[in-house]
Amino acid sequence: MITALLLLLQLATPPPYDRLILSGHVMDPASNLDAVRNIGLTGGRIAVITTRAIQGRDTIDARGLVVTPGFIDIHAHGQTPETYRYYALDGVTTALELELGTADVAAWYRERNAGELINYGVSIGHIKVRMVVMHDSGTWMPVGDGAYRAASPAQIGEIANRIEDGLRQGAICIGAGFPYTPAATRDELRAVFRVAGTMKTPIHVHIRPSVAGLEEVLSLAGETGAPLHVVHINSAGLAETPVMLEMISDARAHGRDVTTEAYPYDAGMTEIQSATIQDVYKTAPDERLAELEWAGTGERLNRESFERYSRTGGPVVVHTNTEPMVVAAITSPLTIIASDAYWQKGTGHPRTTGTFARVLGRYVREARANVGAQHAAPLPTDTLSLMDAIRKMTLMPAQRLEARVPAMRQKGRLRVGADADITIFDPGTVLDRSTYREPSLPPVGIQHVIVNGVSVVANGQAVEGVAPGKAVRGEAPR
Repeated sequence: MITALLLLLQLATPPPYDRLILSGHVMDPASNLDAVRNIGLTGGRIAVITTRAIQGRDTIDARGLVVTPGFIDIHAHGQTPETYRYYALDGVTTALELELGTADVAAWYRERNAGELINYGVSIGHIKVRMVVMHDSGTWMPVGDGAYRAASPAQIGEIANRIEDGLRQGAICIGAGFPYTPAATRDELRAVFRVAGTMKTPIHVHIRPSVAGLEEVLSLAGETGAPLHVVHINSAGLAETPVMLEMISDARAHGRDVTTEAYPYDAGMTEIQSATIQDVYKTAPDERLAELEWAGTGERLNRESFERYSRTGGPVVVHTNTEPMVVAAITSPLTIIASDAYWQKGTGHPRTTGTFARVLGRYVREARANVGAQHAAPLPTDTLSLMDAIRKMTLMPAQRLEARVPAMRQKGRLRVGADADITIFDPGTVLDRSTYREPSLPPVGIQHVIVNGVSVVANGQAVEGVAPGKAVRGEAPR
């Protein structure tokens, strides 16, 4: 009778946890935990991390797999259900549009109120605001006065006011891209930086190319006290990437609030009609035009095809970087991993679907195996450990944003009370598959992705019919 009563009591008592992740190799950069553990999730948060046996309603067997905080992508241009699915398959649980941004923050978040597959957020973008103020006809990037006409003092004031309003509406930060707005004067740029400095808000900037471009933004940040984030340092720096990384390191050593990011590809992508392409290639010879690849067909451009595609518009691949510069950027302790995901009308850059798996597979596992085969231990400093790669994808982006965005204090970590945004992958097989010809191919090895306690990827496949993603917003400045 006692046995029967105990059994009935056990059956009547609900399991203590909603979900379990059992026997996974847990890697948490915030605590440096690097060991096999069981994790219990309740109410969309992590409830326990333990070596003890635990019970729950649903179980993921993570034996042989690495369990990490969900990847945070702070530079993702595609913000649609289609691209959120691509990001999730690459292990991303939070994707943020922080360079281009939007001109209407409230409307941007309203469009996603019903929920999305993963967490989402946006900046108030100088490019987008300038397009509105200057009445530019472009749909995505400025192609007229938004790029090529200097703003009057009154217009500069309006741009600054709209940016401040966007921050009060919950924008995560300020976004800017100087090559896309070449007519913006230093007075205008200083006004934008002044808003960032006054409101203690990071400004994420696509700088003008080269050391001179970095010097420009460091100067503006110094004048205004603005926290500065330099986007895709390897894309902006090209052959000067190591020098520019040293400049950022020096600025940080002198107490400056400066961070940067990189993506693991040696070619970029942007809109062919944008100023950053037109101003460089409009009068370029054919041998220089051959740096450009039309994304839809794979053809390298010449004068005729450049002018033809410039009339229609669309994404173009820009082959201007080198693998050594990618390695320098990816392995630097300064860089966050961020995809700069780009997707338009069914085509785009393979970084949209493969950035994080590529770093884990090619720049951690394969790179260390290749170097290890050629050298007796220890490995040289230009290799990336698995823990350091995870740190660049999780903790570092969360820390960059958390001063203004309180929600980020609960992301990028595996600890009790943190959001249950979790990525689980096979370290022996994880690898990107997407290419410039087939950019939508998902990676392999990303086995499970959990957003706010809900699976969005299970056994390597996207889960349909769920929308656990939540808005990530900045705290309204006082």
